Amino acid sequence: MSSFNACGSSPRLVYLVTEDWYFSSHRLPMARAAREAGFEVHVITRVARHGPAIAAEGFALHHIEWRRGSLDPRHLLRTVRDIRSLYRKLDPSIAHHVALLPTIAGSLAALGLPVVCLNAITGLGTTFSSDSAKLRATRMLLKAVLRVLLARTRSAVLVQNPHDARTIERLGVERSRITLIPGSGVDIERLKPMPEPGEPITIGFAGRLLESKGIRTLVAAHELLQRCGPRTALLIAGLPDPANPGSVQEDEIAAWRRRRDLVHLGFVDDIATVWAAAHIAVLPSRGGEGVPLSLIEAAACGRPLIATDTPGCRDIARNGINAVLVPPDDAEKLAEAIGRLAGDRELRARLGRSGRKLVEQEFSSVRVGRDTVALYRQLLAKHGRRP
Repeated sequence: MSSFNACGSSPRLVYLVTEDWYFSSHRLPMARAAREAGFEVHVITRVARHGPAIAAEGFALHHIEWRRGSLDPRHLLRTVRDIRSLYRKLDPSIAHHVALLPTIAGSLAALGLPVVCLNAITGLGTTFSSDSAKLRATRMLLKAVLRVLLARTRSAVLVQNPHDARTIERLGVERSRITLIPGSGVDIERLKPMPEPGEPITIGFAGRLLESKGIRTLVAAHELLQRCGPRTALLIAGLPDPANPGSVQEDEIAAWRRRRDLVHLGFVDDIATVWAAAHIAVLPSRGGEGVPLSLIEAAACGRPLIATDTPGCRDIARNGINAVLVPPDDAEKLAEAIGRLAGDRELRARLGRSGRKLVEQEFSSVRVGRDTVALYRQLLAKHGRRP
């Protein structure tokens, strides 16, 4: 699938993303802002169920295959070849590489071409947050590759939190070439504060069902509460990720479905329905997040947050302001935090109001879109491309 209007009247912007659902959920605000600012927007991704919605936005869509989770260099080289072919055909003014794998593949594909590469490091993932021997070796290799690719003349880096900015700077990238724009942006007119649902007190989780997201810790904390805490229900929105070795397995999900106090919704198109049914939003991540979109969306809906005291999470979940922070991998502390909020309606309301105000001030789609378009124009002007 590949189509575009080569009218030549607008600067051409390409988003390189692994999955179409991720573009739809995390990059639409900035792509819409770019379109309104006069950019011709293209999306290179694996096209699945969200292809028609992306095309309906007026964005040109180009399908490629990714082998996420594979360390076979042959797979990477085939992907780089396919991307390079599209870059030669489209001749984009700027390519926005979203996340670590597109940053590496897209930067390799752009070698020797005049395209300006904006490499969005949307969190450094478990590879940079895990201490396993295998991942330490992978991390050393990735750091060496990134040190070269991110230091190219036509390369810049976009991060979502200060921790990742410092990490990229330690790789040898000049601070002047690193831009921090927090989060992906949410539509604060569509996601608005809503009244709490009825009892029981319901904890909501939205995200991929991964060990690194803390989903097993959350289920364990919920089980503790069923034995010796206030009566609560757990609502889980999201799917497993077979390409990730830390993914929840189908037999675990089947066990969840046999329980009365836990509901697994699977993938949810309208995230507002999740937060309408939940009193509290929880993300007990181990780290490696940019700024978690699920927490921003929940805060926009006026929900109090419980999250781990890790980079990314604590940039939206601010302890005592709109959230309660807990250590990662600690089901007992997480259960205590849930029990505390479950038993204090006034505290939930106060944290929810503060969270909504924080999103309005720092994480709205209008602000993120405006700042991202300004960055595109700055980079194009700096590197002599038509702004």
